[in-house]
Amino acid sequence: MEIVCPAGTPASLRAAVTAGAHTIYCGFADETNARNFPGLNFDRAEMREGIAFAHARGSKVLIAINTFPRAGDEALWHRAVADAESCGADAVILADLGLLDHAARHHPGLRRHLSVQAAAANVDAVNFYADTFGVKRVVLPRVLSVQEIAAINAETEVETEVFVFGGLCVMAEGRCSLSSYATGLSPNMNGVCSPASHVEYHDDRGVLDAKLGGFTIHRVQKDEPAPYPTLCKGCFSAGEKTGHLFEDAVSLNAEHLIPQLQKAGVTALKIEGRQRSRSYVAQVVRNFRAAVDALEEGRPLPEGMLARLSEGQAMTTGAYKKTWR
Repeated sequence: MEIVCPAGTPASLRAAVTAGAHTIYCGFADETNARNFPGLNFDRAEMREGIAFAHARGSKVLIAINTFPRAGDEALWHRAVADAESCGADAVILADLGLLDHAARHHPGLRRHLSVQAAAANVDAVNFYADTFGVKRVVLPRVLSVQEIAAINAETEVETEVFVFGGLCVMAEGRCSLSSYATGLSPNMNGVCSPASHVEYHDDRGVLDAKLGGFTIHRVQKDEPAPYPTLCKGCFSAGEKTGHLFEDAVSLNAEHLIPQLQKAGVTALKIEGRQRSRSYVAQVVRNFRAAVDALEEGRPLPEGMLARLSEGQAMTTGAYKKTWR
């Protein structure tokens, strides 16, 4: 199976390629990609150079243009698709119906993948995008079990890509409104979920408050790990009860499910983390590449060393084995 790795900077791209990533995904430094944070992403020259570096070493590069174009400013997204093709990208990752139509009509030779932001979670949706816009691969949302993924693959010829490590979005992907309510910036339109510019930490007599847009999202004791204040993973109080309403502040790690995902017909394993460092990228890629290579060669999967890279040093298999489902 293909390992698809994040790169938020040219240095991370080079680290991913060197560590053995089959494919790298990244984005332009503007609102066209859903990780639009200061200090991240690529200008056009950096993208062209990064793609050349990857291709020279046998790796592919996908460009995420996965936000939803703003009315009146569609030209910014159209230009990003054209620039992705001229930079030599192996595919673009798109979510918006209009942008998919534009790419299919004006850039028919550019391979199109469907972003997880489109939230295509059943075979009818997957086949619709393939039949209508020529989509070759779908990134499935993080709400499906292994059995459901297998059922989709049994009824489609479209490649499927699934997340196996990193941040775990628990809202309907592509439809999150909690962060935009708190900060005024939309993850799906502006590309910023829980932006750092709106994050504050306050020490209240030994208790650490983590706030987003003025809302207290977490309150932890001095010796407890303080997760990043993402609203959908917040710890809330209602009456006499306090707890995580949607999901604990943990990271996805489906490393030991790789054999099951292979049997389910998955084409590619995706790692989340374009905000993370190049050392994080390199270590995660090495672990998953070793696991995939062992599986291909019929060897036992190596023991993972990823726990300390996870959010709050806690991990889950998410919806793959979610008992509440």
